[in-house]
Amino acid sequence: MILVTFLDCEWWYLYRKKDMKIYNSKQLKILQKEFNNRFPFLKIEFFEKPHEYGVNSDESDQLDSELTVGEVRKMESVGKLTMDGTIPVGIFEKLMEDKFGLFIQVYRNSYGKWLQTWVTDIWTLEEQNNRGKVLSQKTRPSFKSENVRLSRGLS
Repeated sequence: MILVTFLDCEWWYLYRKKDMKIYNSKQLKILQKEFNNRFPFLKIEFFEKPHEYGVNSDESDQLDSELTVGEVRKMESVGKLTMDGTIPVGIFEKLMEDKFGLFIQVYRNSYGKWLQTWVTDIWTLEEQNNRGKVLSQKTRPSFKSENVRLSRGLS
């Protein structure tokens, strides 16, 4: 009998290390879909201008996802970027800028709203995705007032 570990499976490797192929004729919305398929509780948005590490992007600079890569950048580089969950968000954003001339911001799902992750840029993509999974509930936790007792001082 042959015992195969979970990590030895080829499909597990393919899931964990998905490449994002980037070329001029590819639409931004396809890159967004590829990223979201790998990290279902995260999304990326594209912007006209870069943002500083640990600083949010100006929403008014957000680009239309119908545009192609070639329409939004000056670089001509073609290649692939591995969407490895161990990469910190800020590093992933910087790699997209330096290697492909694309200015992106990662967003995390939080109670049904998409929030820029600039405060937690040091977290890995996997950590952000896991946090998004926890926070993707439709509503925030609520506490029934009849179950909460407040005490005033010592009796």
